[in-house]
Amino acid sequence: MNLTHIKAVAFDLDGTLVDSIADLAASANAMRAELGLAPLAAERIQSHVGDGVASLVHRALTDSRDGQADTALWERGFTFFIQHYYRHLTVHTKMYPGVAEGLNLLHGFGLPLVVVTNKSERLALPLLAQLGIDSAFSLILGGDSLPEKKPSPLPLRHVAEVLGITPQQIVMVGDSENDVLCARAAGALPVAVSYGYRDAANLHADLVIDSLVELFALLKKSAELPQNLRV
Repeated sequence: MNLTHIKAVAFDLDGTLVDSIADLAASANAMRAELGLAPLAAERIQSHVGDGVASLVHRALTDSRDGQADTALWERGFTFFIQHYYRHLTVHTKMYPGVAEGLNLLHGFGLPLVVVTNKSERLALPLLAQLGIDSAFSLILGGDSLPEKKPSPLPLRHVAEVLGITPQQIVMVGDSENDVLCARAAGALPVAVSYGYRDAANLHADLVIDSLVELFALLKKSAELPQNLRV
């Protein structure tokens, strides 16, 4: 794949840069216990992740992807979850293999790197800081940073405007339908990771990678193409 036109790389967070399920599940189950509910398996919590904390709380309370908890119950649960999770962001959360190296290589390659996540900005920023990778990114957008979040194209359009490029010059790397839909709607290149929370084969991304190091290798290879082969 020729990637000579790419000028920036955007990343999803949970399921792409970091595996955070253990900490999300711990906070979700602490919330359920506080409200007198039985715990859920981590796999169930994983199936509920991807649309931000507000949706996760609804789903964790109802154990349904389309569930809507009673308003009063949701408000109690949301407040408890945010407070608990903020205090336990990186107890078990770790970067996936190849992420630190890949970010280093991509940064050294001269490409601006950004995070576009549906996780609240007030949670995403300290999480990245605690893992020591926040300084790798030129811009970090949470699900509450703009009026719309993924799968809306607005976050990637905003990234393009801030960086002074077009959305077509951005690679969007993620692990979910929201990432692919956001990229397609903006005109960016959707790339899926094979190790995320969803089955990459079902996401219909333009490219599936096993690590960020692989993405760097592809970008570097494209940059080394003879001028007459660049499209």
